[in-house]
Amino acid sequence: MPFRPGMSFRIEQRREMFRGLLYLSPVLAVAMTVLTGFVLFAAMGHDPVLALYHFGISPLLSLYGVSELLVKAAPLIMIGVGLAVGFRANVWNIGAEGQLTCGAIAAGVVALAFWEQEGVWVLPLMCLAGAFGGMAYAAIPAFLKTRFDVNEILTSLMLTYVATLFLGTLVYGPLKDPAGFNFPQSRMFTESALLPIVLAGTRLHFGAIIALMIAVAVWVLMTFTIIGFQIRVLGQAPAAARYAGFHRKRLIWTCLLMSGGFAGLAGTFEIAGPIGQLIPSITPGYGFTAIIVAFLGRLHPLGIVLSGLVVALSYIGGENAQVEVGLPQAVTGVFQGLLLFFLLASDFLVRYRIRLVGAVAG
Repeated sequence: MPFRPGMSFRIEQRREMFRGLLYLSPVLAVAMTVLTGFVLFAAMGHDPVLALYHFGISPLLSLYGVSELLVKAAPLIMIGVGLAVGFRANVWNIGAEGQLTCGAIAAGVVALAFWEQEGVWVLPLMCLAGAFGGMAYAAIPAFLKTRFDVNEILTSLMLTYVATLFLGTLVYGPLKDPAGFNFPQSRMFTESALLPIVLAGTRLHFGAIIALMIAVAVWVLMTFTIIGFQIRVLGQAPAAARYAGFHRKRLIWTCLLMSGGFAGLAGTFEIAGPIGQLIPSITPGYGFTAIIVAFLGRLHPLGIVLSGLVVALSYIGGENAQVEVGLPQAVTGVFQGLLLFFLLASDFLVRYRIRLVGAVAG
């Protein structure tokens, strides 16, 4: 229908939504992101084919590059899986970055408290402290949500900045390395507080294997257990969940504590793995990027494994393209933003359609 003066657009929900298109939309979003990147690199004066090659292909051509991909994908998968559980129940934890930071702080305090001691028990104790640190921080928005019905999006997000400032206070103050020439960092952790390397000559640590195990475990939880069924029903049909007698507040606590615990564990693996100490900035924003990972993976634990690898490639690809082609560092954030935009746009078109409506005669 040609557009005529007086006509307008109307957004209508589709009567039938094809599930296949819903799962195909992440592939379309990735393809559109790559195509837009091609145009963007050309507009910046770079050879777009060469830039895309160094961004998305050359990092995977070496064993070290693949290992780095897994190192960066591990925290994204771990956090994304935890967030997806809550998102499926309409529990919107946006503060995983703060929970990651608190988990790293708790684990780092344990590592520094036993700095002069060696033992196989140090690392498990750090993992427990990190998970409980993340859970404790997620318990704040859980309490406010279930007790006062405060929006968990705002509370979890705002608490992220409190955690970041608290970490900065610690590494500039009581946890600062006394032999560190006044740099804002803690002591380097001892061998007992570091994750074992699973591939010699790389930084690939045991945390990557645990991340995959967590994804499989959560898939089993969500698919074959009663609590997983209750979480799905709470998100898809809240009225049916109430009618069935499902305990809504208990499920909210479960979702937030689970996502907070996984985020805290991811923070533990970062300081006990690639970093090896506490510093003012633990990650480049994995807690926020994991939201993209969760939705790109269709909130399915096994899909999140694949999406985590795709998004992790944007990190190492951005660094590689910066060195090889001279692209700015911000290209990583641009690609992630484009990916989220096209994913949301694709989902919108799958669920809704835009119609032209003629003017009503007066």
